[in-house]
Amino acid sequence: MQQQLVSAQQELNDAEIEGSAGGGLVVATVNGGGELLELKISAEAVDPGDPQETADTIADLVIAAIRDAVRAAADLQQEKLGPLAQGLGGGGGLGQLPGL
Repeated sequence: MQQQLVSAQQELNDAEIEGSAGGGLVVATVNGGGELLELKISAEAVDPGDPQETADTIADLVIAAIRDAVRAAADLQQEKLGPLAQGLGGGGGLGQLPGL
């Protein structure tokens, strides 16, 4: 059982999960533990005519993309560790973190 848990945790650490917002204008990549690995912002998200509105919009899109990626990572974590954690008497999961 412990070997399965270690193997599942390694799979999560190696996994790269993407979340996006604004139809792909912002893409966040996290690992299976929810750690942010990469953040891409398309040049199409930038409106040079209104820098403040652009900054506000991009900030909102970044938050949404990261949340999307972290939720997907939590789903993957539940899929990989859920049955193992239940066998150990725990629920586990990123869903217990505040804000998720």
